[in-house]
Amino acid sequence: MPATIRDVARKAGVGLGTVSRVINGSPQVSEKTRGRVLNAIEELDFQPSRIARRLSLGKTLTIAVVAPFFTRPSITERMRGVEATLSGSEYDMIIYNIETPERKEAAFRELAQRMRVDGLLVLSLDPTEQDLQRFHESGTPLVMIDAHYTSIDGVSCIDTDDVRGGCKAVEHLLQFGHKRIGYIGAGSKAHFQSMAGNLRFTGYRQALEQAGIEFDPDLYGEIEPGKQEARHETTKLLESPNPPTAIFASNDTHAIGVLEAAREAKMSVPYDLSVVGYNDEEYAEYLDLTTVRPKYFESGQRGVEILLHRLADRDRDPVYETLEPELIVRGSTVEPHPAA
Repeated sequence: MPATIRDVARKAGVGLGTVSRVINGSPQVSEKTRGRVLNAIEELDFQPSRIARRLSLGKTLTIAVVAPFFTRPSITERMRGVEATLSGSEYDMIIYNIETPERKEAAFRELAQRMRVDGLLVLSLDPTEQDLQRFHESGTPLVMIDAHYTSIDGVSCIDTDDVRGGCKAVEHLLQFGHKRIGYIGAGSKAHFQSMAGNLRFTGYRQALEQAGIEFDPDLYGEIEPGKQEARHETTKLLESPNPPTAIFASNDTHAIGVLEAAREAKMSVPYDLSVVGYNDEEYAEYLDLTTVRPKYFESGQRGVEILLHRLADRDRDPVYETLEPELIVRGSTVEPHPAA
């Protein structure tokens, strides 16, 4: 039979309450007594009941992670950071995969109930003011990852700077001497009105403006997410009277569509057309694609670290952090062809 807490108390020569305090990390136990209890736990191979521990602590020892479209690479990479950091704690994780606005509303309403979970991580979703009020009233600590606003009272926010990432992509092309730089990407049409595409496009516009280049709407292609849409829109740009010499795609999937369109047009990448993607997916290295790497993994890590600190100290001030992305230069970008 597995050892019980009574067996540990008997072997260590202490009461049940003392064993419980040692298991729960209470400082109200002398080091000598703590050592006896820990030795007894090790010798008996005692495994404390998580249910009993939750009851004794008055906690669920559970953190909820709410994320849209769990198979999206950016979400998957953030979740890797979340899991890697959370695995070293005593907390379990419940994942809510959000695919519709109705599911998002139901999940936030459910999680705002008192003692449903101890803490909440929200990835790439913007709760309403009503949702935030519910979480505040329930006393559930909340950390938002990929949050595009940082003035929410009492809510910690971690963001990856997509505007700066867009700027870096275009600045790289400008340094090569490109002046006709196209943009292919998702904007307001994205699911849940995701702001990532719009923010990267904002960075594209800012870099052009800083270089004294006027924005040309004929070089802009806003599309729905997908490789085929990117290929179709790129084909139109390349067949125009004054085509771009370089294209910034708002993600690597779109960049694949750009590369396919260039191949179909018998254009050489990078000599006839330079291409920059975004996200640094695993396949980007094999495609020799210059791209921007947002710190998705790191944002997941930081989100958990901040939430765990908040759970340990409810009076801790909220944290607002922005992680700057990194430009990964590969072989899909060079100076424009002399004929351009």
